[in-house]
Amino acid sequence: MEWLSQRCPLLPAAQGCPRPGRGTLLLVVTLSLLMYPVLRSLVLQLHSAVTGSYISGTHSIAFINCLNEQIAKDIARAIMDKKLAAYVNILPKSSALYFWKGELEESTEILLLVKTRTSKIGELSDYVRSIHPFEIPEIISLPVDQGNPLYLKWIEESVPRD
Repeated sequence: MEWLSQRCPLLPAAQGCPRPGRGTLLLVVTLSLLMYPVLRSLVLQLHSAVTGSYISGTHSIAFINCLNEQIAKDIARAIMDKKLAAYVNILPKSSALYFWKGELEESTEILLLVKTRTSKIGELSDYVRSIHPFEIPEIISLPVDQGNPLYLKWIEESVPRD
């Protein structure tokens, strides 16, 4: 029991060391949970830098619908001018069926495929909503799981970090 008094030299040996309270335990657990995403991200980035491997989800493809080709070109150019993407495909007309204000609608649309950093999706979405003529434009993104490493590196180099 001598080791106990060495661990807590200010307390008499009979008392032992005080145990952390529930508040301390709660604080440690909370900080651990809050720090997990940051620490995980740092570990993945370090691993990627050391091994040269791709981190799944680093890049995304955003889908944006447009009423016609001119609007699609204008939005694509505006996205590129703001350096919110590395590449924008403008796909030809497609037919669309959707419900709008309770009614079934049918139209033709032009679809933009926007290749960018996942970290830029929020900014991209906000910007497109501010310039898009639709009341509720379609802006949907999907993370890129894998791809040509050279192409993904090119996206990374083309779109500035936050």
